[in-house]
Amino acid sequence: MKKRNVVSEKLADKDQFEVNASVCPAGEVFPLPKDEDYEKEFKRLERIVKSQRLKGREIVVVMGVGFVGAVMAGVVADAVDPKSAKPNKFVIGMQRPSTRSYWKIHYLNRGIAPVDAEDPEVAPLIRRCVKEKKTLTATFTYDALSLADVVVVDVQCDYFKETFGGVKQGRADIAALEDSLKIIGQKIMPECLVLIETTVPPGTTEYIAYPIVKKAFEKRGIKDAEPLLSHSFERVMPGRNYVASIREFWRVCSGINEEARRRVVAFLSDVINVSEYPLTVLDRPIESETCKIVENSYRASILAFLHEWSLFAERNGVDLLKVIEAIKVRPTHSNIIFPGPGIGGYCLPKDGGLGVWSYHTLLGFEDDAFKITPAAIDINDTRGLRVAQLVRDALRNMGKIVAASKIVLLGASYREGVGDTRYSGSEIIVRKLTEMGADIAVHDPYVKHWWELEKQQSYPAPGHSMARFFRNQDKLDEIKVEKDLKIALEFADAVIIAVRHQEYLDLNPDEIVKMIRRPAAIIDCFGLLNDDKIRRYFELGCEVKGLGRGHVKRIKDDVRGRV
Repeated sequence: MKKRNVVSEKLADKDQFEVNASVCPAGEVFPLPKDEDYEKEFKRLERIVKSQRLKGREIVVVMGVGFVGAVMAGVVADAVDPKSAKPNKFVIGMQRPSTRSYWKIHYLNRGIAPVDAEDPEVAPLIRRCVKEKKTLTATFTYDALSLADVVVVDVQCDYFKETFGGVKQGRADIAALEDSLKIIGQKIMPECLVLIETTVPPGTTEYIAYPIVKKAFEKRGIKDAEPLLSHSFERVMPGRNYVASIREFWRVCSGINEEARRRVVAFLSDVINVSEYPLTVLDRPIESETCKIVENSYRASILAFLHEWSLFAERNGVDLLKVIEAIKVRPTHSNIIFPGPGIGGYCLPKDGGLGVWSYHTLLGFEDDAFKITPAAIDINDTRGLRVAQLVRDALRNMGKIVAASKIVLLGASYREGVGDTRYSGSEIIVRKLTEMGADIAVHDPYVKHWWELEKQQSYPAPGHSMARFFRNQDKLDEIKVEKDLKIALEFADAVIIAVRHQEYLDLNPDEIVKMIRRPAAIIDCFGLLNDDKIRRYFELGCEVKGLGRGHVKRIKDDVRGRV
């Protein structure tokens, strides 16, 4: 008689359970809903909506409660009538019940924000709307759309890059958005306003959303009604002003027809501070869609422009930081900014690509009109490679090589004061140095998990990890973000200051070298080190390199000459 393999059976049971459940970041397991749960859930929503309509409240469904949608849902649910000071909206946050995201529904219904945020207003906003005002709930059933007066679409629209540093070889990934629009067309009432808040390729509302919803209406026998489609892109900024970047910030909007424009203006005027931040209303959705792409492409281009001057400065004894400060005195050039080790965040690395893709794919043009926009993205995407070169050169000056050196990265997030690692320049630094054989340690006071490394087989999606562009990446999923700076730095051969976190600005060379316990290579990616600190590092026996900091050799020669 064959023996039972109890261990294997338990593992199989566990795998099967995980397929049918969603696990939150804290480890709590939420079984996915069963078929019989959907009818029960919809009846719950019907009862709530009936009572909310008796209170004169507009029913808003926010489709997608991720990074933008969760807080947008809170802002809408927190809105009040200016005359009565009473809530005028009831919000249903709707999330597809996938293993990756279903836990967010339970979090929201407990009054817990399903996103990590440095803004102290996020957690009380969600808790207040769910527990006190009772103007916010969350659901997994698409039937909630049939109850809506307004649907706000915050479904992710990504851009998939086929090659590293070659954005033109990429494509817009709009399948999830298209699927959502099909469901919207099947479920909503014809008088429901649909507001697309997602950043999308220009032309999406008119060339993709309109035909999908219109055809769905016709299949349902709704022949005379025109879909009320509108667009108003978010300008969410991670950090301590997360909520304010939605509620207290300028908005651009448009509608596919006159009624849609009127409705979207009225809706946004109810939920954001238009008295201090007035709306800009454009004629067509393609104009507001283009607006978001152009403003982010402009920002990306400015940063990429300075990459070549950063190289010039490094090779010709120029401190680019001082040059920039001298230029910024002129009011017309006050927005010039040092680029750091590459731009990150969800928008700037991809949005220009959406525009290029749209021009060729949605709008059908064959010519090569776009030169600057894709070049800027490619430069920014690959700028982290320059940091790896500086590490190599600094270690070489100390008689070492990258392979088997302990290299400590200070800062994993894409910008200061946040824990957001999406498209961070730091990822490219780590991956290239790992490819060269380095042992990497990471410190960041804001990042709890660096999912791009820890879950690189599946994050941001299977086959989409940056790991596919580099060799020797297998063990990076073992990296954990260290919270104790002293532990991270001990016996480092090189230290890369990659992010302008305040915690790093306050450090002095003597403290760093004491924690390391020996001289090391110090790489400044963001102009954090002034000349006095650079000088002190050299006096302590360290080697210093910096992006755009070509003058460090003069300081080194001066120190070595005096010694």
